[in-house]
Amino acid sequence: MAGADGDDSLYPIAVLIDELRNEDVQLRLNSIKKLSTIALALGVERTRTELLPFLTGIQLRYIHMSLCLSPQPPLESLATVEETVVRDKAVESLRKISQEHSPVDLEVHFEPLTLVMPTLRQAAEDKSWRVRYMVADKFSELQKAVGPEITKNDLVPAFQNLLKDCEAEVRAAAANKVKEFCENLPEDSRETIIMTHILPCVKELVSDTNQHVKSALASVIMGLSTILGKDNTVEHLLPLFLAQLKDECPEVRLNIISNLDCVNEVIGIRQLSQSLLPAIVELAEDAKWRVRLAIIEYMPLLAGQLGVEFFDEKLNTLCMAWLIDHVYAIREAATCNLMKLVEKFGAEWAQNTIVPKVLGMANDPNYLHRMTTLFCINALSEVCGQDITTKQMLPVVLKMSNDQVANVRFNVAKSLQKIGPVLDSNALQTEVKPVLEKLDTDTDMDVKYFAQEAISVLALA
Repeated sequence: MAGADGDDSLYPIAVLIDELRNEDVQLRLNSIKKLSTIALALGVERTRTELLPFLTGIQLRYIHMSLCLSPQPPLESLATVEETVVRDKAVESLRKISQEHSPVDLEVHFEPLTLVMPTLRQAAEDKSWRVRYMVADKFSELQKAVGPEITKNDLVPAFQNLLKDCEAEVRAAAANKVKEFCENLPEDSRETIIMTHILPCVKELVSDTNQHVKSALASVIMGLSTILGKDNTVEHLLPLFLAQLKDECPEVRLNIISNLDCVNEVIGIRQLSQSLLPAIVELAEDAKWRVRLAIIEYMPLLAGQLGVEFFDEKLNTLCMAWLIDHVYAIREAATCNLMKLVEKFGAEWAQNTIVPKVLGMANDPNYLHRMTTLFCINALSEVCGQDITTKQMLPVVLKMSNDQVANVRFNVAKSLQKIGPVLDSNALQTEVKPVLEKLDTDTDMDVKYFAQEAISVLALA
């Protein structure tokens, strides 16, 4: 079919123009989907000489469904529009077609697009905080892409601005990148840049009004100590760590405590210990049980760094108190914590320090606490070894088989099954077997069930 002017060669583009200018939105969308088909019909040469010049003159925008005049090539133009979906699709297309170009073509047509700094500067100061947020979130990747010189000249001031951004979400995203950004700075000027440009911003963020910003910073700030070394850490970072250990936000204190290994490598944890203890105690007694749970999980790490003497003097009582917490998840975590502490400090330490306190709970009026004794014995038996298990823990378990609460008695059966492999055959036959046989005649069905299971597993029938 010929066009209105009788020229068949212009028909596809003429139709495309008419459809794109039509008031019917669906028709315009359909015309966009026809582009690849029309290009195939036209062939390489006509696509280059007829279709592309036409597309160069307009910018198709999916969101507004409107025409925008643009002097740039279409994909380059689309890659810079406001709508995220459009930009992503344009970049995806650029990546695909770049694989089909020769090195010469890439140098001529694509290299001018790797000139990103004007766009990056504009994005870092964009009126939309979401754009600035994405810049902050991807800052480390940008830093690696542009290299050391551009980083020093352009990215450092841009990063400073992001750390001072008026929107908390942007500050938090930038704060989360502080360590990584500093690590990737040119080695010959790293310390100077950090001390002169980054650290002043970090000091401001420590007392930020937004807890998410402070928490993000606390999760990475300890890592700066390994970059700046001992002297700078003691003089400049240590006061910041101490301030964050006293922060009113539990997440900030937790994030500092969870990254103590970084500063321990540089200056040792002793310089933090006096401020560390109050922060740990506050977290250990926090009204939110999930906060208490989090500090328990870090206790083995802290114990190893602070040493057995400090632990026994300052933290032992705290760990034992968790065993009688009103929340089961805390008691369970505290039991696991004891096992990890024994692995760290040894069986002899456990025998003198932990085991007597655990076994003392067997006489607690609260049956839940008596059950916790059994749970602790289950966890400690393997790490404490046969001698301690047989001489100290087994007699207590056997005695508890007479407990008035059925839940305690069937947990005795489960404990005997658990610690059985640690015991020698004589103890199994002369001490464990008679108690399990007695429990097998218990009036409670659950007690009988678990007694029979233990007898079967331990092959005592």
